[in-house]
Amino acid sequence: MRKPRKIVVLGATGSIGTQTLTCIDAANRAEPGTFQVTGLSAFTSMETLLHLSPLYPEAALAISGLVVAPENEINASGHKVPIFAGPQAIDQLLDSVPADLVVNGVAGAAGFRASISALTRGCNLALANKESVVMGFSQIKAMAERKGLSIIPVDSEHAGLFQLVSRIGSASITELCITGSGGPFRTLSLSELRNLEPDDAAQHPVWKMGRKISIDSATLANKGLELIEAVRLFGLPEEDVRILIHPESIIHALVRTKDSALYAYMSEPDMKLPINIALHWPDEVPSLFGRLDLAGKTLHFEDPDLERFPMLRLARESVRIGEAATNAYNAANEIAVAAFERRAILFTQIPEVVERTLSHDWHFPVPDVDSIFEVDTLARKLAHSAVLEISC
Repeated sequence: MRKPRKIVVLGATGSIGTQTLTCIDAANRAEPGTFQVTGLSAFTSMETLLHLSPLYPEAALAISGLVVAPENEINASGHKVPIFAGPQAIDQLLDSVPADLVVNGVAGAAGFRASISALTRGCNLALANKESVVMGFSQIKAMAERKGLSIIPVDSEHAGLFQLVSRIGSASITELCITGSGGPFRTLSLSELRNLEPDDAAQHPVWKMGRKISIDSATLANKGLELIEAVRLFGLPEEDVRILIHPESIIHALVRTKDSALYAYMSEPDMKLPINIALHWPDEVPSLFGRLDLAGKTLHFEDPDLERFPMLRLARESVRIGEAATNAYNAANEIAVAAFERRAILFTQIPEVVERTLSHDWHFPVPDVDSIFEVDTLARKLAHSAVLEISC
């Protein structure tokens, strides 16, 4: 009998984390012992983490947003379970448990540190954290290659590209295409966009996601980040990566081959599908989740409106400059979204904050992890200044 694959889920209480645990539970019901959860982390959701603990009694816990855990250890189903707390909690968790695969569902720049931590400890990485690629993919790619580890994208579009490229072969591919629903505001005028409230922007028409990523989908910043990811993950130049608005969210990715044919990756809009693939990779197993039926469906496609959604233009400009600029794009967007959430700026001023930040000279190399975080810090400082200038 095959040994269970040992899984650590970082960001276990978030959208990706909870769906990962759903996939693990379904697989273990279908074939007991397929997976063993050895670690779970959260930022500040201690209560939810403690609720999960009895369900995964062998999993150590990490709560990175609290300085001190409520207890040093808890008793879950008769097992003594360590709880690590504070900025080093994820490092301590990964040092304390075995892991064949780390699912990184940590949000924001903190997820990049989590990716570095997992790869440093020799764990394969199922990656749902965009910042790991946007901020410093050169570092995590080099680390994975040195250690012979896999980085498996979990985001639906890049998971689709990963499957297509794996099956067709990169040598035959001349163009990549990722799709997006267009968010909730794709038909609104510029004047209507100015008056949007944070709660409006946090409602996605198709996907159930966290609040920040839903706002990014509304500005199409999410698609800008995915453009950068596609360039980095698959090695094609920016001009060979296309974005299409596809409201039905059934085709997630396409590739064009040398003979000009297009091959599409299609599935129900359900994040459990790419998560399940990543959990089992490189094995192929029957899906336990939604099976797509195209009968009766009509699919629509259009180019994004760059005037109403300039975050796509800014993403292309940043990836042409290099890793420092894409890092700045990400950091400035995080600051701008936070300012919009507290109503310091308008929805339409989010890209203005990013553009002002990118006006700094980012034409310089980022040779190591410390440099990456120095760029992140500088970009956030510039973005804060831009918010103050705009909001005055």
